[in-house]
Amino acid sequence: MIAQFCPLCGPKAKKKELYPQNFKLAQINSKVFSARRRPDRLHYRIVQCLGCGLVYSDPIMEPTKISHLYNQSFFTYQNRVKDLTLTYGYYLKQLEKYRVKKEKLLEIGCGNGFFLTEAKRQGYQSVWGVEPSQDAINQAPKKLQSFIRHSVFKPKLFPKKSFDVICFFQTFDHISDPNQFLNACYDYLKPGGLILAINHNIGALQAKILRSFSPIIDIEHTYLYSLKTMSLIFRANKFQVLKSGPSFNYCPLVSLKIKLWLGNLMLVAQKPK
Repeated sequence: MIAQFCPLCGPKAKKKELYPQNFKLAQINSKVFSARRRPDRLHYRIVQCLGCGLVYSDPIMEPTKISHLYNQSFFTYQNRVKDLTLTYGYYLKQLEKYRVKKEKLLEIGCGNGFFLTEAKRQGYQSVWGVEPSQDAINQAPKKLQSFIRHSVFKPKLFPKKSFDVICFFQTFDHISDPNQFLNACYDYLKPGGLILAINHNIGALQAKILRSFSPIIDIEHTYLYSLKTMSLIFRANKFQVLKSGPSFNYCPLVSLKIKLWLGNLMLVAQKPK
């Protein structure tokens, strides 16, 4: 286990404990780190920075061990793919408001590539993914697999200034070094390139009501952002925040698809031109 600190306020920032750690290391295996599994209520010690309000886990397992667990994890949400495609596809379409260039797109944490397929449908000429789970990549269409890097996201995976758009959905909460992550995104983006991010919102009403019983209080989530702290960390890493706010999900209701606000947030940011 290694100590974590607030990436906005630094290691000397004061913090308060919200919830104590509730598991033993012997309980942890690859199933615990599989995407969209049923909530098992396991979480690290959860603290909050008294400077900026960022909520995070402290301490956490070593990142190399976490990477190994994600490598061995399973793709378990095949039944959600259609709804997620509709949801993420809607938000991708909104990038056209910012005169997005549809030449080259990267998705970080791309699972079985369902969103990459949607991006191609929307006219993106070249789509790439990064995914740590080999099981997820194995379930991607054969024609996409060679465009998915089997790895955690990190520097030097791609040449600098490679992409017009970088997307990540329910991924940023899992990152143990968000500043390094955003620095790599900055390097990979072309000037004027866009980021589209969707993740859990610790400031949402659902999270405030459920507190430690919220499914987002989870061992996979090293940092939990609100609209405020999400914008702060992007600006701290040289991005311009173009839009942020609550996000909805398309969910099935009999034969209909309805919009539900489930406690997530979305953000669109741009690398300066």
